[in-house]
Amino acid sequence: MIPEDVRTEILQRLRNAEAEHGVRILLAIESGSRAWGFASPNSDYDVRFIYMRNPEWYQAVDLEERRDVIEYPIVDDIDLNGWDVRKALRLFWKSNPAFVEWIQSPVTYIDESLFRGAALALLPEIYSTEKGIYHYRSMAKTNYRGYLRESVVRLKKYFYVLRPLLAARWIARTGSAAPIEFETLLTQLLEEPDVLSEVRRLLEQKRNAPELGLAPAVPTLNAFIEAELAGAPSNVPQRSRDHQVVDQLNDLFHRVLRENGAHVP
Repeated sequence: MIPEDVRTEILQRLRNAEAEHGVRILLAIESGSRAWGFASPNSDYDVRFIYMRNPEWYQAVDLEERRDVIEYPIVDDIDLNGWDVRKALRLFWKSNPAFVEWIQSPVTYIDESLFRGAALALLPEIYSTEKGIYHYRSMAKTNYRGYLRESVVRLKKYFYVLRPLLAARWIARTGSAAPIEFETLLTQLLEEPDVLSEVRRLLEQKRNAPELGLAPAVPTLNAFIEAELAGAPSNVPQRSRDHQVVDQLNDLFHRVLRENGAHVP
């Protein structure tokens, strides 16, 4: 949960961003550990948003040279930045993992447009399972090799290996984008009770301590991670991605423009 005083401050900063940049925020959510469900008490608030400018802004010769992100420095543990809607949809086209997680976030600050609902409706058709599995397995492998192969490790790094590994497993088993909530991903470990028990033990510590420090590696988790990384997903259900995909994204873009006063055929 987001404390009410923090939520109020985040909403004020989002409204200030709208006024400062002359944009309309379509969607603002929490990403990162607070959305995933394993934040520490002192974790940052990772606020991400999708915005649009006046429709005329997109009708420009120099459109590709115009800045399509809004970023702010972290202040008081609030990390605030966003993408222009056209940039976001181009990334959606490529199954960008950050965008796919943003639209699924369980923590919402602003949702004042048709954008999110329409994007979620398109997700099964747009999403590339191959790209999703590659992304999450690469993330898990990099974090495991970088942080967890010593005798003494930073315990919190287990979550940054386990979450992507379980997300990749979910995609391989279902042929659909993985849910963002760690608790939902953990349902895949019900038949591996020893692993699940160790994960829950660490999860309880992380949720109740400012920081998980250095400690001996957890053999049960390391063995699970190594076995999971050694295996290669097979028979992954695939969804066809034909030329209509970009047409659907263009249609969504035009619907958002019309919603904001543009005269789009």
